[in-house]
Amino acid sequence: MGIGRKVLKRRAAAPKFNFKYETTAQPKGVVGKYYPADDVVKKKGAVPVRNAPKVRNSLAPGTVVILVAGRFKGKRAVVLKSLKSGLLLINGPYSTNGVPLRRVNQRYVIATSTKVGLNGVDVSKIDDDFFKREAKNTKKGVLAEEKTSTTISDARKKAQTAVDTALTKNITDPMMASWLKAKFALKNSDKPHAMKF
Repeated sequence: MGIGRKVLKRRAAAPKFNFKYETTAQPKGVVGKYYPADDVVKKKGAVPVRNAPKVRNSLAPGTVVILVAGRFKGKRAVVLKSLKSGLLLINGPYSTNGVPLRRVNQRYVIATSTKVGLNGVDVSKIDDDFFKREAKNTKKGVLAEEKTSTTISDARKKAQTAVDTALTKNITDPMMASWLKAKFALKNSDKPHAMKF
């Protein structure tokens, strides 16, 4: 059965609704159907403030830590302070166990309950800029491959000796000195989750 004439007339007389999409609008910077030769630079938002990560409460200055990764893994060191970048400034002392003044991420460190006094240790001048390396010349020639030995600056050597002498004066117990020299290691039967550092 077909649709009646009255129904068809009613449908034809009804107002028609046209959809308008926002995407059909012509984008800015486009002329005609071609895009401009230069890229249209989109404005970005404000630059977010990158704050340094919070340092764990257990990593207070003077705390003895165990290094978990890197060149000196397994060795113990003393936390001197936390830097603006969020890294920890540590020292062995170098004369005791060979760990120099260096920056370490707090993730690669196990804090112990042992603490060492920092009387007379002045690290106020040591910051992240202290550890910056000098820029190297990147000019490459045909036979310009020369191996240059890394040299430590005199300022760094002076700071190392000054911190070492002040820190070793605070380590008066011979057992503490021998404990700092000893490397930390685990055996198959050890359970690190049950240990109290």
